[in-house]
Amino acid sequence: MTDRPNARLSSRTVAFVLAGGRGSRLKQLTDTRAKPAVYFGGKSRIVDFALSNALNSGIRKMAIATQYKAHSLIRHCQRGWSFFRAERNEFLDILPASQRVSEDKWYVGTADAVTQNIDIVDSYNIDYILVLAGDHIYKMDYEVMLAEHVATNADVTVGCLTVPRSEASAFGVMAVDDDLRITSFLEKPADPPGMPGDDNRTLASMGIYVFKWSYLRELLMADESDLDSRHDFGGDIIPWIVRHGHAQAHRFSDSCVRHSVEAPVYWRDVGTVDAFWKANIDLTDFTPELDLWDRNWPIWTYSESVPPAKFVHDEADRRGVAISSLVAGGCIVSGTEIRNSLLFTQVHTNSFAQLDRSVLLPYVRVGRHANLTRCVVDAGVVIPEGLVVGRDREADARFFEVSDTGVTLITQPMVDAWSAGR
Repeated sequence: MTDRPNARLSSRTVAFVLAGGRGSRLKQLTDTRAKPAVYFGGKSRIVDFALSNALNSGIRKMAIATQYKAHSLIRHCQRGWSFFRAERNEFLDILPASQRVSEDKWYVGTADAVTQNIDIVDSYNIDYILVLAGDHIYKMDYEVMLAEHVATNADVTVGCLTVPRSEASAFGVMAVDDDLRITSFLEKPADPPGMPGDDNRTLASMGIYVFKWSYLRELLMADESDLDSRHDFGGDIIPWIVRHGHAQAHRFSDSCVRHSVEAPVYWRDVGTVDAFWKANIDLTDFTPELDLWDRNWPIWTYSESVPPAKFVHDEADRRGVAISSLVAGGCIVSGTEIRNSLLFTQVHTNSFAQLDRSVLLPYVRVGRHANLTRCVVDAGVVIPEGLVVGRDREADARFFEVSDTGVTLITQPMVDAWSAGR
């Protein structure tokens, strides 16, 4: 452990990011990549938010545990997060599930992902471990949560959202006393508990935990030998501490990074196609709730070296124009009308096409006369000339993935099926 007790808490902490999940509710968007590696916001990946929060909070020691189809995620981290300098005692370690414990054992739970890397975490010479989910969109100053953890002398501090009690059954929720000490931890209860002084609101877990490493290390070793355990933080470790130790709730509103005092607290789980589409399209609002332009709290990522976006043609029915939209570098908008949409890097669109409230991931090509409404188009897809999606839900559902609210997901295999079956 460190011998500098007066050092800033963030310098004595490792951020351990859990990024191994598939995110199956995102349908075919996670067929080739883990959920944390899914694109977001025009140029970023979902995992960039947890990593950027850690970096902006002063944490320079990070580890990221990967498992499901990790190549895209690992490559992104290598390209976009390789600026740490070992001589300054800073790093981003990538820890794939690698059968370190036995030849037939991968990570079997969120806690097990840390347990299997105990020897590596020991080598970091840290006092505290900040465990993060790598698949949420938010901006948070972790130093505030670390300070609260130390001030309350807690065994674990749990980051919490305040949600309407009527919606809390979808979360792991906490009952707390007046000092925010957790008195019970419940997974998706039918009747969630209210908060002190506000029976209509509930505290829901964000999957963010702070521990003193020496304390967590002992718990993980004991949990490893428990044959009845699921080896999960929310299912096993946190409930045990609530019963036998001191578990403290930390309100996200106390550490949320906002662009103004009046701005709402912003946190999104973009775990469904609908949620993913909406969170991206919301960025086209006049004043979006998520401020990606804040230079004081930037979202770091891998940025390709590409030319500026280009708009060409200016004829009555063939004008390259984007209205209330985000268009990333390297895009060429050639005679296409774009409204309330988000185009990632290197998207090329052709004449007489129209895009409305659609999200196009990198390297998409849109053919002439194509018309896309309320669509999410996966990376690298070639939209054929004349393809119309978003006007006839029943016809779209024959070849494409249509959500309950009418958002259509388009991948290359779907396009190929459409081309063969039309």
